[in-house]
Amino acid sequence: MTTTTITTTATAASILAIDLGKYKSLACLYHSAQKLSFLSFSTTRKELTQLLERHRPAVVLIEACLLAGWVHDLCLALGVKCLVANTASEAWKFKHTKRKTDRDDAKRLAELYVLSQLPTVRVPPPETRQRRALIEHRQKLVGRRVAVQNRIRAIFVSQGLPAPRGAAAWSKTGLAGMAARARPLAECEVLELWRGRLHLALTELQQILALIDQAEQKLDELAKQDVDTQLLQTIPGVGPRTAETVAAFLPEPERFQSGKQVSAYGGFVPRQYQSSELDRRGRISKRGPKTLRKLLVECAWCLLRYNAWARAVYQRLTHGGKTRKKQAIVAVARKLLVRCWAMLRDGALWHDPQTGPKPKLSPSKQRRQAEAQRRRQAKLQAAPA
Repeated sequence: MTTTTITTTATAASILAIDLGKYKSLACLYHSAQKLSFLSFSTTRKELTQLLERHRPAVVLIEACLLAGWVHDLCLALGVKCLVANTASEAWKFKHTKRKTDRDDAKRLAELYVLSQLPTVRVPPPETRQRRALIEHRQKLVGRRVAVQNRIRAIFVSQGLPAPRGAAAWSKTGLAGMAARARPLAECEVLELWRGRLHLALTELQQILALIDQAEQKLDELAKQDVDTQLLQTIPGVGPRTAETVAAFLPEPERFQSGKQVSAYGGFVPRQYQSSELDRRGRISKRGPKTLRKLLVECAWCLLRYNAWARAVYQRLTHGGKTRKKQAIVAVARKLLVRCWAMLRDGALWHDPQTGPKPKLSPSKQRRQAEAQRRRQAKLQAAPA
């Protein structure tokens, strides 16, 4: 989500700042710096609707959290302006505070808005949020699958048996071979409880695989209806999972002004500490959607096999050696994100600068090249024979 700073247009008496909680929330009615009123209410649609209809504020301020989506939609449905504060900004770092309460949080929202210093984020439409949630749910299922696979390996290793290795071990044939060693837990003696644990783990693995298949089938249906996902799949090495993730997290590419903003949104820019002559840059900030960043890095490894452009960038950054491989892969992932953004912005197919046709130059570049060509010809004619 893009971070911006909102300029205050409403009067201070019409501000309603809410510190949202799962069950109880605290609202701050901001009249002035000396006149504040607080009230608590249950975090339900009914009570929030009653609160908004009773006070009719000009603006509602909330923090970015799990509840922010439906609260934002409810405010818009009632015709009330709602701003969602960016909790990843510096204003929400409580390093030296002696007290932090719900009242302090709600009051801080109102005060920052009055000072025109409230950093906000853009709230995507409900359809985009639902699609992102399904993508992240599928990623959590994949994490559970990896955890169960590691548990199965540990069972084999603890019994002195060869541990499953490679993708073939998790095929139907490999799982059938492991199931031959398993036994229902109720039928196991004390010395063979490991067979029962193996049976439980294999059953759990089968359930998780079925859930992943359901999620991927639905995502495939959505991808067939999404032009942006199909456009990104024209990139060699980019599969459906990465394409749909980039399309879901960049639904409005025109809101970014440059590739640097896209890189910052993905968390691929370095952390910076500057003081006087000291200017130190560290690792990437890792701000923004971690699911997007994770899939792009995984995809970057695959690009080395299928994409000539990615191989050229990787070899240039590693100088053909074995050092700084991880840094080079992160750089490839960042460049891939920027190119995906450019494709979505322009609606253009993938262009490989290594093997594809050269793109048409802009009139300014054509003019500069023509002038450079004339200077070279003039220099050759003026040179002595």
